Amino acid sequence: MSSGQSLYRSLLKLPLSALVKGTAIPSNPIDDLGIDISKPVVYALPFNSNVDLLTLQKKAIELGLPDPLEPIVLNGKERHRFVFIASRPTLVHSDNHVPNDSIELFSDLLKEHETDKALDIQVIPTTVLWGRKPGKEEVAKPYLQAMNGPQKTKAILTSGRDCMVRFSSVVSLRYMADVHGTDKSIAQKLARVARIHFSRQKLAASGPDLPNRQLLFKRLLRSPVIEQAIQEHAESNSVSIEKARKEAHTIMDEIAADFSYNLVKSGKTILSWLWNKLYQGINVNNAATVRRLAQDGHEIVYVPCHRSHMDYLLLSYVLYNEGMVPPHIAAGINLNFFPAGPIFRRGGAFFIRRSFKGNKLYSTIFREYLSELFSKGYSVEYFSEGGRSRTGRLLQAKTGMLAMTIQAMLRGQKRPVTLVPIYIGYEHVMEVATYAKELRGKHKEKENAGLVLKTLRKLRNFGKGYVNFGEPIPLNHYLNEQAPNWTQDIDPMGASRPQWLNPIVNSLATKMMTHINDAAACNALTLCATALLASKQRALSRDNLIKQIDCYLSLLKNVPYSDTATLPQGSADKLVNHAESLDKFVIESDSLGDIISLDRNQSILMTYYRNNIIHLFALPSLIAQMLIRQHSLSVEEIKFNVAKLYPFLKKELFLNLDMLELDSTTDAILKELTRQDLIIIDEGRVTMNQSNTQSLMLLGRTISETLQRYAITLNLLVCNPDLGKSDLEQRSQDIAQRLGRLHGINAPEFFDKGVFSAMFSTLKEQKYLDREGNCDLASSQDLATLLYAFLYPEVRLTIQESVCQAD
Repeated sequence: MSSGQSLYRSLLKLPLSALVKGTAIPSNPIDDLGIDISKPVVYALPFNSNVDLLTLQKKAIELGLPDPLEPIVLNGKERHRFVFIASRPTLVHSDNHVPNDSIELFSDLLKEHETDKALDIQVIPTTVLWGRKPGKEEVAKPYLQAMNGPQKTKAILTSGRDCMVRFSSVVSLRYMADVHGTDKSIAQKLARVARIHFSRQKLAASGPDLPNRQLLFKRLLRSPVIEQAIQEHAESNSVSIEKARKEAHTIMDEIAADFSYNLVKSGKTILSWLWNKLYQGINVNNAATVRRLAQDGHEIVYVPCHRSHMDYLLLSYVLYNEGMVPPHIAAGINLNFFPAGPIFRRGGAFFIRRSFKGNKLYSTIFREYLSELFSKGYSVEYFSEGGRSRTGRLLQAKTGMLAMTIQAMLRGQKRPVTLVPIYIGYEHVMEVATYAKELRGKHKEKENAGLVLKTLRKLRNFGKGYVNFGEPIPLNHYLNEQAPNWTQDIDPMGASRPQWLNPIVNSLATKMMTHINDAAACNALTLCATALLASKQRALSRDNLIKQIDCYLSLLKNVPYSDTATLPQGSADKLVNHAESLDKFVIESDSLGDIISLDRNQSILMTYYRNNIIHLFALPSLIAQMLIRQHSLSVEEIKFNVAKLYPFLKKELFLNLDMLELDSTTDAILKELTRQDLIIIDEGRVTMNQSNTQSLMLLGRTISETLQRYAITLNLLVCNPDLGKSDLEQRSQDIAQRLGRLHGINAPEFFDKGVFSAMFSTLKEQKYLDREGNCDLASSQDLATLLYAFLYPEVRLTIQESVCQAD
């Protein structure tokens, strides 16, 4: 580096240190991108810019990466550790070609791999983005553009605090040399590919150009599909075309978002304050997978679970912080009240009525608007459950938005569409007390400004929040597998509704919900709630609570539920201390130590948090309950019983194993329970370890209430094989309510009609009922007998008496 260049950079450092505050994406690139700092590193930047280089230098050193201004030494020769892909423009010259010295450096580095077979230089594509404001649709401009001196100065002054240093996945020059060779043409090709990559990086961070809202409406009104719907609406309602057109415009105005980058940018500051006020931290996992999808040009559809109104804000905040564009969000029309509605709309919300069945004009406009979002490249978010879960479990998916997503693909959508399931969890859900009241029959309070103010007054520390991105589902691949000829049904007019659509949507919805549950986040409170609720008195000594949390953690570590599920950091002792700090428990002390318990009200509320993770323990709990009630079973008997009951659990809890994986997973669970000294396996026979039964008993009780519900329905069916679906569900619910009152079962989902409806569906799928609803009495009796065997005697007696009385 020349002395003049060195002096210039030194002089630049002082103003940049005062004006620029860069954010690194990802925040931990060494781990997230798999950078091996023991190998040589070279940074590739899009433009020749000392400002960008110094901004990168500061951030790289902070993150433990090599200093880009320190030369790289290979075979005794020094070379630059950075390379620019485009020249620097000036006021009179805007040439954007790849500099010759960059091509020479790439070529030189590739040649080094010929002589040194152990060498592997890592090239890290890095972009320094000054602001992330998207352009306007009607203003034509190149998407990724270098700035001259005055433009860069303006960018530093206006966006220095909104600067983002974005690191991309490593490119191995060893791989390039081995696969593609080392001549100069490969270096030129590498530079060209890098330019495309940087353009995609910018697009992933800023999003597509934003439309003028009124121009968007005019474009939609010119759509042949909407024109036809307007014509039909006018004819069927005996109104003029002009009046029907005005109604269509009103509907668009009701639906459409009005995204504002300035609001999102300001909102980040406000939401940062809010999260610090509410939570002790937001844990984000697997965001790198989504960044890759965005950078590869996928149309991303985010499908989170829905636990709280906070979900809307939290996910947009996390995506923005992770270097991605906040999505357009399908929000219920109930949230379109002043002042929240206009703010949400500017933040990307588009509003959807709870039901628009029979309103063809509305449904047509909504589908066209959704298709427009997809075609223009805006990411979209919708809550497939249709509303917030009041019990803490995932609800059965509402498939309307999913069907419209696939119908948008059938319009000829060119970009690949990918669903990204997301698990959102909290150590305290702000509305949980309200949910409990609603489940007891209180009418849901309508959202309004007064309710928002009442909620804001309650702001306090709510523990930690969790956003786990699950395994993506590429819809193009899914359709290729499930409906290989789906492309034959592509229809630009959107009139196509092929026969395969409904079954495909239903199976896709189940897969989507399963992937959400796969990404579950265990935390201190959910684990403590699970343990305490499994105790008959809702109380455990501190030592026994810690011991039970250790049991849970060991199970999940040694028999992992999925690759995307996460566990809390720290020992069981520290987790219990943290849970206590959330002020949910009653803590009493005696001469033998602390007793941690739940009062009646908290017992009901804690079921919500247990239900967030109950699916993680469903199979271990089932095996434990079998052994608690039967004391001794052969391994083969356990596997047979698991296979009998698993389809019901899988349907209800969106479990991820298929039937072929059950045996090996059962073996793994038995091995882990043996390691924990809870059971003994001798010559294929499994028995409880009588000296260590409490942990196994608590583990088994987690699923016992679910087995009780199954026993109610199966015994009703056996005693009344002619019962229809609605009668079976209603009687099952009545007996469950009675059982709950008699045995102190406070879980709201225990007598939820929806879970009995899901069970009826599984009975048909498993051939206990035929298509007409006729009962296979022999197999139903066998299953009823099996379920009775795993219940406690007093519960079994209550069910028997209740079933007889209902007969």
